[in-house]
Amino acid sequence: MPKLSYWSIQKATNEFSKSNIIGFGKFSAVYKGILDGSLGIVAIKVFKLQVRGASKSFMVECEALRKIRHRNLVKVFTTCCSIDHEGSLDNWLHNHSKDTGENNDSKSLNLLQRVNIVIDVANALDYLHNHLETGLVHCDLKPSNILLDGDLVGHVGDFGIAKFLPTEVTLASSSNQVSSSLGIKGTFGYAAPEYGMGSDLSTFGDMYSYGILLLEMFTSKSPTSDIFTNGLTLHNYVRMSMPEQVTEIVDPKLLHKEANATPQSLVLHNQIIECLASILKIGIACSVDLPRDRMSIGHAVKELLSIKDIIVELGDIRTIPR
Repeated sequence: MPKLSYWSIQKATNEFSKSNIIGFGKFSAVYKGILDGSLGIVAIKVFKLQVRGASKSFMVECEALRKIRHRNLVKVFTTCCSIDHEGSLDNWLHNHSKDTGENNDSKSLNLLQRVNIVIDVANALDYLHNHLETGLVHCDLKPSNILLDGDLVGHVGDFGIAKFLPTEVTLASSSNQVSSSLGIKGTFGYAAPEYGMGSDLSTFGDMYSYGILLLEMFTSKSPTSDIFTNGLTLHNYVRMSMPEQVTEIVDPKLLHKEANATPQSLVLHNQIIECLASILKIGIACSVDLPRDRMSIGHAVKELLSIKDIIVELGDIRTIPR
């Protein structure tokens, strides 16, 4: 593992400038940094050791990351470094770059890029849940924990509260549930509702978070937005708008705005709307209240790949295949 000095990290982050922050939580903050040499642009996670529980969170993350390896999970180079060329998904969705004077239009993800990213995240979850010797529940899936590299490939990060499922539970129980010794079970807005009632950690909980993340990606509305009050949630907001009001709830950047529409452009527009509706239906199915009624990660991947094929065939000029 490469050895880095504190001075090199301080220099890479412009002395830990607030403008370099790409994510933060109770136990840590993540900075975008530029290091000399082969590592280049990276994400630097700084743990707040003065906060009770931060050390335990660090050890939990180390335990998880030493046993997993996947192209859509963050790759650790040394004690506190991981690949990150473009920042977190949260920065891209909500234009946090506006405070740094950057052009917000240049930080917009098109339709195919967003579909690619949700597939990346789904592939990572499928690996964690179904392809390890013992399944792993991430417990805190949200946009600020999805890092994007230079090709806008999504990498799931922050395993500070992740939990391995005991082998006997994974093999013998169809519910894939395990009790948690940690009091924290995710972030408000993304955490499964059953966690608030004391239910055990489960892969179903990750699926709820994934569904909310997917809905946020295509509406650009955070589940903690001020509009969601008096029992209204992002899930309900989207579900009640389906399918007639899709154009009113999706991110406007995903739709064409043509002064002189042609029959061909109208057909393309309608096909794009159908794809967006299909995507939102997946998000709704993943984030229903009852855990066992949620769509499985394998089903979600299959559906999203089919939608991606349609988008590519449309040849939409707004999409950039990778």
